[in-house]
Amino acid sequence: MGFVQTVSNIWKIEDLRQRILITIGFIAIYRFGSFVVLPGINPEQLVALQSNASTGLLSLLDMFSGGAFANASIFALGIMPYISASIVMQLLGIAVPAFQKMQREGESGRTKINQYTRYLTVAILLLQGPAYLYGAVGGAIPGGFWDWVLPSTLILAGGSMFVLWLGERITDKGVGNGISFIILIGIIARLPHALVAEYDRLINAPGGLILLLLELLFLVAVTAAAIMLVQGVRKVPVQYAKRIVGNKQYGGVRQYIPLKVNA
Repeated sequence: MGFVQTVSNIWKIEDLRQRILITIGFIAIYRFGSFVVLPGINPEQLVALQSNASTGLLSLLDMFSGGAFANASIFALGIMPYISASIVMQLLGIAVPAFQKMQREGESGRTKINQYTRYLTVAILLLQGPAYLYGAVGGAIPGGFWDWVLPSTLILAGGSMFVLWLGERITDKGVGNGISFIILIGIIARLPHALVAEYDRLINAPGGLILLLLELLFLVAVTAAAIMLVQGVRKVPVQYAKRIVGNKQYGGVRQYIPLKVNA
């Protein structure tokens, strides 16, 4: 009853309600785009890609993209090139004096770094696009480099930049951090498929049911530990000095300063 009442109270706040609806709308656009296949892809040969993407490193990439990787969709490269570019820029901020100076320039410096991050993201996309098309899509490619691979690379790059734009709009007008939210939605979208695949793999194996239960318990434990780490607060006690004004005594109250555990 308390949860229902909390949701009801949240829905009554107009600004928060609009932010939630905007977030849902952007997420719906993202999920729809994950099923829009690149033009010219052979559906029969695409089945082989989906089979390969269910195991190994490809399954991890597919999970972060919410299934777009295995579908050869316009959002196949997802948000990961931007994450890679952000990591590179952070490393440059440590090693290169010019970037260190930009970091100290405040808002204007952050604007420059964000712009350079986008340029680097595009460069990474132009490299990853052909690598994905030749390496992952492989036999499903219907044409040569100039007539299909290059246009498809531009489509993939445009799709990833559009996903980045969606993430930024969620941050500005929606709820929470948009980039993190998109990654979360991608993982959640593939979680049922991963659970079913793991169930099919273990259910008939000797001791498979016990192993499956242990895996589920481990998943719950890791999730709970992550939530505790993010939400955990250490209360630092603060003792205020007593003050006497006239015949009254003020202060002397023991209070706490909440500090984030992961801060």
